[in-house]
Amino acid sequence: MLLLDRFIAVSKERESHPSFIHKGETISYGLLADWFNKLSYYFLDKIDKGDKVAILLDNCPEYAVGVYASWQAGGVVVGLNTSLKADDLTGLINHCGAKWLIADASNRQLSKLLEACDFNGVILLGDNGSVLEQIPPLVSLKDIFNSQIGQPPKSISIDQDSLAAIIYTSGTTGNPKGVMLSHNNLASNITSIQSYLPLRSDDKTLCILPFFYSYGNSILHSNITAGACLVLENSLMYPHKVLGAMVEHKVTAFSGVPSSYYLFLSRTKLAEYDLSSLRYCTQAGGAMDPVKIDAWREQVDADFYVMYGQTEASARLSYLPPDQLKNKSASVGISIPGVELSVRLPSGDPCKRGEKGEVCARGNNVMLSYFNAPDETAKVLKNGWLYTGDLGYFDEDEFLYLVGRNKEMIKSGAHRINPREIEETIASLEGVDEVAVVGKDDELLGQVIRACIVTSLDETTLKKTIMQKCRQNLATYKIPKELLFLKELPKTASGKIKKHLI
Repeated sequence: MLLLDRFIAVSKERESHPSFIHKGETISYGLLADWFNKLSYYFLDKIDKGDKVAILLDNCPEYAVGVYASWQAGGVVVGLNTSLKADDLTGLINHCGAKWLIADASNRQLSKLLEACDFNGVILLGDNGSVLEQIPPLVSLKDIFNSQIGQPPKSISIDQDSLAAIIYTSGTTGNPKGVMLSHNNLASNITSIQSYLPLRSDDKTLCILPFFYSYGNSILHSNITAGACLVLENSLMYPHKVLGAMVEHKVTAFSGVPSSYYLFLSRTKLAEYDLSSLRYCTQAGGAMDPVKIDAWREQVDADFYVMYGQTEASARLSYLPPDQLKNKSASVGISIPGVELSVRLPSGDPCKRGEKGEVCARGNNVMLSYFNAPDETAKVLKNGWLYTGDLGYFDEDEFLYLVGRNKEMIKSGAHRINPREIEETIASLEGVDEVAVVGKDDELLGQVIRACIVTSLDETTLKKTIMQKCRQNLATYKIPKELLFLKELPKTASGKIKKHLI
């Protein structure tokens, strides 16, 4: 069954059960289904099959409704990062050709976005009088949910191999990469995830990872199509508050990136919180220090799943069974059901056990392609295999270990950051002769951004100018943590910068 069919079936079976707990309000599956039916009905004669529906919302029940109603109408969902600036958002919307927008009326970039983009329609969550007066094709999501409809609309016939979602892996203006995922890609991966995780319909999973990212997207669908409840907390700025929510709602599952766990360990006293209801935790989004995993497990009695994946694989590729954490420390485990993993040499030949090479994968979860980027697609999809860009090896028991990345993407917390966008922002300033942006290892976030600059000007003055420019033009998580001024950047004989040296 496709995810849409599963959602419809589960919402009927668990009508009185909670689907979301958000901002102190519990939303039942029955109410969620009612909202879904009404938004689907609204879309009925407005969306053509294949139309892109952009969603600019922080995690909330309405996000899920927007996704499933878009699919019901034959649309393609494009989740947008809510912390991006208007120019970045405009670049993504124009790149994918989104015709509809579902957005939070309080988003500060909304006015600029509506002026810059031409939508067939815009649906707003919340009220914003000034925006509503400005732009004519707007409707309130609240009004749609309060409307009266007849029989719920029937789903259009969906080809399992048709496009369901575009998830952007990085940056925005210039050369964005949109991962095209089919309905079958998503359904296959969610089925696999549900087969190895001990996920139950009576679970309450606390989610802090944004739905517009692949990891958060998998948490949304794996829980909702299982009939479980998602407890939403959209920020880890106050980790004590998140732990308090775990205690209050007797949360049974938690998912995070390494920095999530590092924050709890460094800024809270876990022993003061009753987390006895937690049955399992999952971790992905970069390597987590095994010592930190042990520190967490010493204080939290719950199974701990280390996982590995990519947006191009609909989320997940491998997992480490909790009972192997000690024996296979630092491993990302074994392939998930339905996925075949291989480590290959540059020649394409498989590596021997213990031999390092590029991690490759194939299965029904592997993306269709990058949106409108055949050259980029050809670099990673070869002869039925996804070349991940990650380097690793298999041990004698076929457990996978990662040893590095041959891509330049920076992984900071839950974010994937394209250094080129930051480099272009800094390079546009007078006095910057050369710039290279890299990820610097960080205990809390995995990596932080380091910008290395060559200049003949006064470094103190230029540093202030650079930081001001970055704050004006970049999302907060893209602003460099460190500026390093060098006399020259290390280069190869052909003039390419040796980023691994800085």
